[in-house]
Amino acid sequence: MKTITVTQKGQVVIPAKIRQLLHIKKGTKLIVKQDERGILLTPVEDGYITAMKGALKADESMTQFLLNERSLESAGMEHKWKK
Repeated sequence: MKTITVTQKGQVVIPAKIRQLLHIKKGTKLIVKQDERGILLTPVEDGYITAMKGALKADESMTQFLLNERSLESAGMEHKWKK
């Protein structure tokens, strides 16, 4: 186990041996997770971003979803005004 120090800017240095073992080099992206135990840094695998593409697909575009939501809100407001 290694102890590292956080700088004034919130930066940390990952020890060289760990960087070598995990193939972390300049420019490597890391996923940062926080849970009840602390902080976990995980290198992003080469295909991770590509693999996640489309993972959150929906039946309609976000634009169409927002237009539909606004339409429903407007209809609700008109109904209240008519009372």
